[in-house]
Amino acid sequence: MDFIYQDPYPILKDDTQYRKITSDFVKTEKLGDREILTIDPKGLELLAQEALKDVSFMLRTSHLEKLRAILDDPEATDNDRFVAYNLLQNAVVAIDGELPSCQDTGTAIVMAKKGENVYTGVDDAEWLSKGIFNTYQERNLRYSQIVPISMFEEKNSGSNLPAQIDIYAKKGASYEFLFLAKGGGSANKTYLYQQTKSLLNEKSLDAFIRAKIMDLGTSACPPYHLALVIGGTSAEANLAAVKKASAGYFDNLPTTGNMAGQAFRDLEWEKRVQLICQESHIGAQFGGKYFTHDVRVIRLPRHAASCPVGLGVSCSADRNIKGKITKDGVFVEQLEVNPKRLLPETPPHLEAAVDIDLNQPMDDILKKLSQYPIKTRLKLNGTLIVARDIAHAKIKELLDAGKPMPEYFKNHPIYYAGPAKTPEGMASGSFGPTTAGRMDVYVEEFQKNGGSMVMLAKGNRTKEVMNACKTYGGFYLGSIGGPAAILAKENILSVEVVDFEELGMEAVRKITIKDFPAFIITDDKGNDFFENL
Repeated sequence: MDFIYQDPYPILKDDTQYRKITSDFVKTEKLGDREILTIDPKGLELLAQEALKDVSFMLRTSHLEKLRAILDDPEATDNDRFVAYNLLQNAVVAIDGELPSCQDTGTAIVMAKKGENVYTGVDDAEWLSKGIFNTYQERNLRYSQIVPISMFEEKNSGSNLPAQIDIYAKKGASYEFLFLAKGGGSANKTYLYQQTKSLLNEKSLDAFIRAKIMDLGTSACPPYHLALVIGGTSAEANLAAVKKASAGYFDNLPTTGNMAGQAFRDLEWEKRVQLICQESHIGAQFGGKYFTHDVRVIRLPRHAASCPVGLGVSCSADRNIKGKITKDGVFVEQLEVNPKRLLPETPPHLEAAVDIDLNQPMDDILKKLSQYPIKTRLKLNGTLIVARDIAHAKIKELLDAGKPMPEYFKNHPIYYAGPAKTPEGMASGSFGPTTAGRMDVYVEEFQKNGGSMVMLAKGNRTKEVMNACKTYGGFYLGSIGGPAAILAKENILSVEVVDFEELGMEAVRKITIKDFPAFIITDDKGNDFFENL
């Protein structure tokens, strides 16, 4: 057999629309017969800074057009339209550059391909990190990176660094980039399943997909861009392909395989998986057709003894953006600058929501909620306590030490969230809900002690939460995941820190809200919206 080298991921074309940031920081020089592209490292810094800025406040036109298509689809449910309309409104608010589209402004990730004839003379990751640092310092973004001091002691880095930066080699004299701002909610919905050859038949694969998409749930803010990758020379290669496919990076792969093992998109299975997702009826967060906007199914070569299968998503905060540096300058992908053009003239019609006054005793709030069935749409007004992962752990430490639960946890509903920085002159930074499921382990003990009687967050929860609510008379309310900017602008009137100030974005806060949208997901009778689908 003759030697054949195959590019594992042969991207056939790049139809990305770019905007030029600058013509500075690049020059070409001759080295023998080679033309070398010399890049001043300040160009790397500028590119990373601009890419992370743009992607924090802007989205791809193709993504926003898919939201508009939901509003125009006669098969879409009221929930589908309600969520899509809110996400478009959110994009309109975020475009002003003050309130990022999502409060979780993500882990900064850079995947780059550096041409053999590109010279920088520096540690490129350092200069890319400096650009990322600049954007998170200068913009109203959130610092989400927690660094270990010892095995159990952790602190917020205060800069959103470190970033994940992976640089590969390629031919040529250009430098190509994919930047992602990956939120924890969608990152946590990345799954690896170690399968075997027995999966690779139509019946088994169909059944597998129908079962495993339920693992995704709704906590990562659907509608999703879903990636399913089958095969891979290693588990690591599989999951790396999942992330890139969910970001649209592999859209222009071939659509057939070959004997050299090239990756390819399976368009037939993309259609089948999309239909399976629509038939799941867990779309648009609270029941509907639109669990996914679209699906990418990528097939890779595999070891004879292995068949890794990866599943992952890019969420409603679809923050992926390409960049490149060539002899002509520094370029970044052009994102949508006028999302308002995609809003319909009139909002979708919905039945009137039930007003809930949160500024009354907890017993009265519980009695009011108990009058309504699951799926009831609510407008919340009054006071919430905001607490998420570390605050819950701190309060459990108090209980474990025999100390009482703080009164604020008993007297007010608990909103699982952590805000971005507050813009000057505004009451709040972007402030959408975080994933409820991470706090499930605390619910039974907290409700037993009179706290967490009404919880507000996003996504589905475990049977243990349903049982606790039935036993202690509690409720879980679902809020739309994704529209953090519009919540800050229109629904949050004031924010103050009340405990654990040293935790930064994870400190306990008290907020005042107006007409805050929510749904009853789990009630005091043990009913649960998602379990009933």
